[in-house]
Amino acid sequence: MGNFSIAHNRIRILIFVIAVVMFLFSMRLVQVQAVQASDYQARAVNEMMNTRSLLAPRGAITDINGTAFARSVAAISIVVDQTQVLNPTRTAQFVAPILGLPVSEVTASITGKRKWSMVLQNAQPATWQKLSASITAFNAQFPAMSPDRIYGFLPERGYIREYPSGELVASLVGFVNHEGKGATGLEFSMNSSIAGVNGKYLYANGYGVEIPGSQSEIIPAQPGTSVRLTIDRDIQWVASQAISEVVKSSRAISGTVIVMDPRTGEILAHATAPTFDPNNTSKVSLVAMRNPSVQDVYEPGSTGKVMTIAAALEEKKITADTVFTVPYALKRSIKVFHDHEKHPTQRLTASGVLAESSNTGAIQIGELLSNQTLYNYLAKFGIGTKTGSGLSGESKGILPKVANWSGTTAPTVAFGQGYSLTAMQATSIFSTIANDGIRVSPTVIAGTSDSSGNFTPALARSSERVISVETAQAMRIMMESVVSTSGTAPTAAIAGYRVAGKTGTAMRIDDTCGCYRGYTASFIGFAPADKPAYVISVTIQGPQGLHWGGALGGPVFKKVMSFVLQSRHVAPTGTTVIPVALTEAELNAKKVVDVKTNK
Repeated sequence: MGNFSIAHNRIRILIFVIAVVMFLFSMRLVQVQAVQASDYQARAVNEMMNTRSLLAPRGAITDINGTAFARSVAAISIVVDQTQVLNPTRTAQFVAPILGLPVSEVTASITGKRKWSMVLQNAQPATWQKLSASITAFNAQFPAMSPDRIYGFLPERGYIREYPSGELVASLVGFVNHEGKGATGLEFSMNSSIAGVNGKYLYANGYGVEIPGSQSEIIPAQPGTSVRLTIDRDIQWVASQAISEVVKSSRAISGTVIVMDPRTGEILAHATAPTFDPNNTSKVSLVAMRNPSVQDVYEPGSTGKVMTIAAALEEKKITADTVFTVPYALKRSIKVFHDHEKHPTQRLTASGVLAESSNTGAIQIGELLSNQTLYNYLAKFGIGTKTGSGLSGESKGILPKVANWSGTTAPTVAFGQGYSLTAMQATSIFSTIANDGIRVSPTVIAGTSDSSGNFTPALARSSERVISVETAQAMRIMMESVVSTSGTAPTAAIAGYRVAGKTGTAMRIDDTCGCYRGYTASFIGFAPADKPAYVISVTIQGPQGLHWGGALGGPVFKKVMSFVLQSRHVAPTGTTVIPVALTEAELNAKKVVDVKTNK
């Protein structure tokens, strides 16, 4: 009986232990299936699912009518997970012909130090489809998990930047670099707005390859803001053709044409030459990528005389008929200044000094003002400060403080040298005169649109009165004489329209030697002269041979302005040109006529 009792106790203990073990297993099963099921499921999903960036398309850049200058087009970049590549040599030999790449380049991509590397950036979607289908067909020859299969290639959805207008407006719009970020122009200065915000998507990872149909968006990409410019593509094309032709024919270094509405500050055309193709920038120099209209500074020469004469008119020091004795040469301090062509001493009115672009006459007009007053007017016209255009890299120009002027600075400044400005500043100066003395900050931005297409117009531009309405009107009448047969730019005249402007032929600073070498030729004008609708500046740097502003810039102005007036349906005003006396003899003759007609 004793042995039976002992055996019975042992069985009971064994049953108890088994029951405890079974209970523990049951509890663990409940924990795994009921309590931790979601954790294990998430872990399993994480081992199979991966996330990748969902690139946002950049906003478009268009002209005033919506014609695209820059846009984003869907593309696929092909990347490789190097840990999945089992036979790099054979894989490269198979993949390279499909992608149109050298075998050596593909080999370098799949054998580098990085786990993930780019094989082909921004390819057409069809390229990835061809590669994917070819790999699938190749792998069908081998059983699953075979080391002979090709794995590891993945598509990364993205966009390529396309510039449909090519070279037409490259210096203004700019381009994006290989990282998809703005590198120059508006692409750079407005990158934070245009770029958008990347999102994320989830995909199933099947042996290192995205499983088709498994992709799901986690965080949606936010497309960038689109920018509508004030540029008119048709006017831009005419301006671009005109400046390219004169730069080529004169063998000049560069040239710029700007078309501006003086009332609003809107830039209708911004053409530069030489230019570049933003679709292919691999061999373009950094110099060619610059925007010369706001980055390159130069001494204006005779176009700067309009500020000297306007200041003297505003200060009541002269009238259009004030007569000056104008010699060919005039000594001031230690330097002798000359007019551009030798002539006997003349008796010219202030209008004649402007029309004939006399340096010695401008010096005498400038001397009627104190140095500080002359400086103040140049500053009010915008010299020495940025125009506020917002364009990348804009220079403020160079205007030395009066305290730093030498004995020859004032006479030099009076006829447009000794200080520097940009083509955009020069355009703004003439727009101020065209706009009855009010300087309006120039702009190329008409407004922006969000991803839903909601358009927000740009804010009105800042403005400042520089000279009175009376002075501006007097200047416009005087500037018409420049385009007459007696002036320096009859080549700028447009049949049926009253045109006003000023030529400039300035000695050019050569940065390589720090000396004057060559010329800057320019013509800036507006039409109709008595009711200005548009201002056009033409600037040509370093022309060879013929270098006069009237001869080179005048015809370009005429071609572009004629098109602008016609395309914008600006009719002639029908008013008569007000004759001005250019010489003392003409002034006396005019007085006699006025007396006889009781005027």
